[in-house]
Amino acid sequence: MEPWLQPAALQQARRICVSFQRWTGRSLLPYPAEDDCSLGQQLFYWSQPVLSHGSEADPILNYGNQAALTLWEYPWLNWVRLPSRFTAEPMAQAERAALLAQADRQGYADNYSGIRISRTGRRFRIENACIWTVLDEAGNRVGQAATFDQWHFL
Repeated sequence: MEPWLQPAALQQARRICVSFQRWTGRSLLPYPAEDDCSLGQQLFYWSQPVLSHGSEADPILNYGNQAALTLWEYPWLNWVRLPSRFTAEPMAQAERAALLAQADRQGYADNYSGIRISRTGRRFRIENACIWTVLDEAGNRVGQAATFDQWHFL
C-alpha cells in the first residue's frame, strides 16, 4: 500500500492542509480536493516538500510527502520514526528551535531560510520556508508542519 493511503497519513494530510488554511488564509495545494483520498494523493505527490511532526517532548516526524522523502533521502517507514531534530545539523538546532517556538506562539512563521541535512549527510539550504501549528479536528495542537519552495545543495 502506498504510504499516503494509510488512514493516519490521510488524516495528517487533511490536518496539515486545514491548519495551513486557518493560519495563513491561503490554500496549501494548488487544486481543490474532492475528498481525503484525492487530497492525500495531491499532497504526497506535490513537487514542494511538506513534512510534519507530532507534539511529543522530542517530536517525531509523522508525515513527509515524496518531495520531502527524496530530499532527505528517507523511506517512509524510517521517516515516520525519526525525531524531527535530525532533519537539521546539530549546530542549526538552536535556530530551528527558535523558529518552531515562534510558529507555536503565532500559529505560523514564514520566510525562513536555514541549512538542513539528509540521511546520508548531504547538506542543503532551504529558502522561503513556512512553519505552522497543526491542529486536530477539535482545534487542539497536535504538532507542526513545514513547507518550502526553494532549496539548493551545498
